[in-house]
Amino acid sequence: MFKDFSGQNLCGKSFKGENLTGANFKGADIRGASFTKAILKEANFSYINSGLQSITIFYLVVFSLVLVALAGIIAGLSGIFAFYFTLHLKTIDIVDFVSNTFILFSLSIFIVITLWKDFIYGLVLGLLVLVPSLLIGLALIGHITAISQAFFVGIGALSLIATSLAAIALAHTVIIMILNSVPIAIFGSFIVAIVSAATLHITESTPTAAIISVLGSYIAWQASKGGEKFTWIQKIAVAAAATGGTSFRGADLTDANFTQAKLKSTDFRGAILIRTCFHQVKMLDRVRPGTTYLQKAQARQVLVTGQGQEKNFDREDLRGVNFQGANLVDASFIGTNLSQANLQDADLSRAKLIQTQLDGTEFTGATLTGAFIEDWGITTDTKFDGVRCEYVYMRLPTKENPDPLRKPDNNKEVFADGEFGDFIKPIFDTLDLYHNQGVDPRAIAISFKQLAENHPDADLRIVGMEVRGEDKFLLRAKTIPQADKSELSAEYFDTYNEIKGLPEREIKLLLEEKDNQILRLENMVMTALERPSFYSNVEQVGFMTNNPGGFSVGGSVGGNVNNVQGDNNRAVQGDNNQAVLGDNNQVTQQNQVGADTGESLTKEDVVKLLAELETLIQGAELPANTKEEVIEDLSAAKKATDKEEPNKQRALERLGTVAETLDKTSKGVEAGQKIWTTAKPIIVKIATWLGAAAGSHLLGL
Repeated sequence: MFKDFSGQNLCGKSFKGENLTGANFKGADIRGASFTKAILKEANFSYINSGLQSITIFYLVVFSLVLVALAGIIAGLSGIFAFYFTLHLKTIDIVDFVSNTFILFSLSIFIVITLWKDFIYGLVLGLLVLVPSLLIGLALIGHITAISQAFFVGIGALSLIATSLAAIALAHTVIIMILNSVPIAIFGSFIVAIVSAATLHITESTPTAAIISVLGSYIAWQASKGGEKFTWIQKIAVAAAATGGTSFRGADLTDANFTQAKLKSTDFRGAILIRTCFHQVKMLDRVRPGTTYLQKAQARQVLVTGQGQEKNFDREDLRGVNFQGANLVDASFIGTNLSQANLQDADLSRAKLIQTQLDGTEFTGATLTGAFIEDWGITTDTKFDGVRCEYVYMRLPTKENPDPLRKPDNNKEVFADGEFGDFIKPIFDTLDLYHNQGVDPRAIAISFKQLAENHPDADLRIVGMEVRGEDKFLLRAKTIPQADKSELSAEYFDTYNEIKGLPEREIKLLLEEKDNQILRLENMVMTALERPSFYSNVEQVGFMTNNPGGFSVGGSVGGNVNNVQGDNNRAVQGDNNQAVLGDNNQVTQQNQVGADTGESLTKEDVVKLLAELETLIQGAELPANTKEEVIEDLSAAKKATDKEEPNKQRALERLGTVAETLDKTSKGVEAGQKIWTTAKPIIVKIATWLGAAAGSHLLGL
């Protein structure tokens, strides 16, 4: 039964480590309460008041004012170092004049750069200006012995002023954050001036303390507003202001609801914030976020207001973020991790979802019309129920191509209701072995065969070969969902790199020890590299399905995917995939990347295909006489084709004999059935090129 704490005064209470799943804290006062490492899944914290208790606020204010007063004294002491000589000398000595001139100049640089750029920049530039200026100036007037004294005066003054300014700014920022009161901070500035005047009036340095205190108040005001120049002060102040406040440190807040809660001075370090709702939360910028997405200002803005149009979230970690119903039109999420995020009913029109990680992301009811989805990492757990989408793009637009790979391909067509979710289903549970340089087909064939033999339970089956650019190759293999893809990928590339480094003689010896399956896979890789479209529309093909540790080749091959091997590889949507209306009005997916027709092949292509068929037959477990007969016919067909003027009629006759023999064998021998399934689509391609009539037996296979 869910616990109900709604409307209760829970100030200072401890719920550490408790299981409060689904508990109701609506409207409760939880200031100073501790929920450290508690389980708060689906808990309701809407309209709650969190943060510091009154006594804690009092102690922090007193501490901050004491810090301000001490900083004022330090500021006054800096006046002694900076202005002692000019204020008390009866006569002006050239050494003192030069020293104080450069000291005052460096202090001015520090103040100006601090206000314009950043505190750290100001301090560094002030010192960089001070040191060489003193060296050059004193050397020119011949007073080398005065250098050490000038250094002491200059660096000491600058360091004290910087320290006092930082202390004042920090103390004021803490006061502003816990009281949300600028007048209090201004009052602190007057305290600084009064304390400085009372303590250091004999040094006549009160103006210095007053200037520094006012400057510190200005920096504090900018830091409290989230100014980028003083973020480090803000972070320290937030941490200080959250001391003794409400703590959700390490708590599990999955699907928790903080709608319209007051969350200043609240600790979320290490909290699990999966789909946690922060809609219309007040003072979310005053929480201690740790490394959660709450540290990102843009993310906080969308969480609170629901407005993220044209925002750039490229390459940010937003796992589990709750952007439900948000306006994310034209937003950019290139390389962003949005796994387990809640994007229900969000408007993602024209959003850039390129290489975005979307494992378990909730898109139910979202709008994706015009989105760019190149290489996005969707999985079986990504939900697309009720998605509204008329069309998408598989690439980013360019001036030359403003509508890159639009789906549906016909610009006059759009996805009907419910079609997009079916269209976009990717190939799941694949091991993506991406080779980005020096592709070696022999090493690929040997390495994959060895991997399949070492891990028979992984049920490795090749489903894709994709070429991108001149020297990049992706071998995609289907595997069981439970397989450790990271381990498989690492083992494969260890073997691959080792084989690539072997001398030619050792590779040949290694190949001699292997069977024809290695040669067959090597030929397929080489063909894919030389002409990628060969395997753009391969039907299901099964190799060695009865052999332990065997592998198979099948599925649609093509697309344009760039998935790198490593942990958590995701199957991604390749380009040129389109929805095809199948039986029973179900939408299925096929790759249509340059599917070859007979006319698109060359003579050299056909010869290679015939050679590949010959290799397949040699490695098949067929009756000896059948194997010999088929190889003889294939050899004759290849010879007739590989002439300056191919004898297509003779080649076609021999190919027809091969087809008839394999067809008959497939009906009586199990191995024949498998090899016939493999050879049939290749024979059809060759027959088309050789000029087989539309109604012939070969094209009707």
